[in-house]
Amino acid sequence: MSRYQEIDLHRIRTISIARRKSKIQKLLLAKPVESGASFWDFWNSLPSILAGKDLKELVEKIVVAIEKKKPILWMCGAHVIKVGLSPLLIRLMEKGAVSGLAFNGAGVIHDTELAYFGQTSEEVDETIQNGTFGMVKETAEIINSAVVQGAKQGLGFGEAIGKRILEDQAPYKDQSLFAQAYSFGIPATVHVALGTDIVHQHPSSDGKAIGELSLRDFRILAQLVSQLHNGGVVLLFGSAVILPEVFLKALAVARNIHPKVTGFTTATFDMFSHYRPRRNVVERPTWKSGKGFSFLGHHEILLPLLALAIEESLSRKIKR
Repeated sequence: MSRYQEIDLHRIRTISIARRKSKIQKLLLAKPVESGASFWDFWNSLPSILAGKDLKELVEKIVVAIEKKKPILWMCGAHVIKVGLSPLLIRLMEKGAVSGLAFNGAGVIHDTELAYFGQTSEEVDETIQNGTFGMVKETAEIINSAVVQGAKQGLGFGEAIGKRILEDQAPYKDQSLFAQAYSFGIPATVHVALGTDIVHQHPSSDGKAIGELSLRDFRILAQLVSQLHNGGVVLLFGSAVILPEVFLKALAVARNIHPKVTGFTTATFDMFSHYRPRRNVVERPTWKSGKGFSFLGHHEILLPLLALAIEESLSRKIKR
C-alpha cells in the first residue's frame, strides 16, 4: 500500500450530459456526398467545425462585402502567381470580388514573365552557383523601363506595369494580373524592398523611380484601406513580412485621417503560421471590432476552394 494519501474519487459530483454545453453537435458533422455531386453539395458537406466553420463564415462576409460595395483587398506574395493562380483572381475581378491587389516586388517579376514569355521561375539552386541567377536580360529591361516611364507619367508601380503590358500587346496579357487590373480600373499596388528582386541587380534599375512609384502605391493602398469601414475584407496569401508590415502602416495612416476604419474582416492563408501575418493582419487591426481568421494550407488548394465558394455563393444570391 502506498504511503501517500489519494483523493477519493467516490466523492465526485457528476452531472447529466443533458445539462452540459457541448461544442460539437450532430448537425455540424461532415456529410458524405456521392460521386458526381456538385461543388455546392461538397461545400455544404464540410463540417461546420473549426476551419470548416471559419471558411464558410469568411465566404459569407465576402459576399456581403460585394453586396454592400465594400472593398475586398487581396494581398499576395509572388508564390500565388508562381503556382498558377492568376486566372482565378482575374475571374474574381470579373465577378466584382476584387477591389484591390497588393504584391511584393517579386510578384511583378513572375506576372511580367508570364505575360510576355508564358514561363517564369528559374532553378535558383543551379543558377546561384554559376552567377546567372536573376540575370535574364528581357525581364529587367521591361520592368525597369516601365518603372522609369511610369515615374515620368506620375503612375503607381503596378499601374505602370499593367499599362506597359497592354501597350506592348504581350502575348499572354490575358493571364496578367497587372494588365487585367489596369483594364478593369482596379488598383494593383507593388511594395518593393530594395535589393530583394532580381531586376535590382541590373544597371537599368533606377532606385529613385522604384522608390517614387512604390511609395505612391503605398498611398494608393492606404486610400483603399481607408474605405474598409463597416464591412470590407482583407485577404493575405503568403507574404510573411513585407505586406503585413505595409498593411499595418497603411491602416495607421487611414485611421489617422478618417474618423473610423473599423468593423472589417481579415484573413490569412499560408502553409505556416507566421508572427507578422497573425499580429499585423488578423489580430491588431480587428482588436476592438471586426473579425480575423487564419487558415493553413497550400495556396494552390485553398485559393481555388475559396474562389469557387465565392462564385457559387454569389450565383445563388443572384438567383434568389
